[in-house]
Amino acid sequence: MKPSTLLVTVVLLGLSAAAGAATPQAEVMAPIRLFIDSFNKGDLKAAAAALAPAGMMAIDDVPPHIWAGPNALDAWSKALAAADKAAGNTDGAVALGKPVRVVVGADRAYVVAAAVYTFKEKGVAMREPAQLVCALQKGSSGWLISGWAWAGTKPKPAAGSSK
Repeated sequence: MKPSTLLVTVVLLGLSAAAGAATPQAEVMAPIRLFIDSFNKGDLKAAAAALAPAGMMAIDDVPPHIWAGPNALDAWSKALAAADKAAGNTDGAVALGKPVRVVVGADRAYVVAAAVYTFKEKGVAMREPAQLVCALQKGSSGWLISGWAWAGTKPKPAAGSSK
């Protein structure tokens, strides 16, 4: 007995839908990528869309090193801008690498991803390998970042630059 065309079609559609469905890892990485891409473009409004509406916590090597609450992104970005200006840093950008650890629960997630921060310090290209650690919470609109920490090394001149 040959399977009916309808049955084969339903099975194939089901398989293609399952193959196209986002994995939990892809789902939790989406707001992290949005945040980084928006930061790189200087678009804080878009970056804020990746954050939990009640606010978040950030830990970074920029003084005062910790920010929390609904205005944490704005306060952190002002601190970063002031530190960059004082040090003569320009052209900052983060390249997000592959996640090295992803833990996804029902409505909470933990992600550690490789990252590299590049910038110019008084015109000299610099490179800071790091890890970005994010805690996320799933709400009615999907996954959002509730906290992040930057664990970077001491920046060094990029290959081919002199300092």
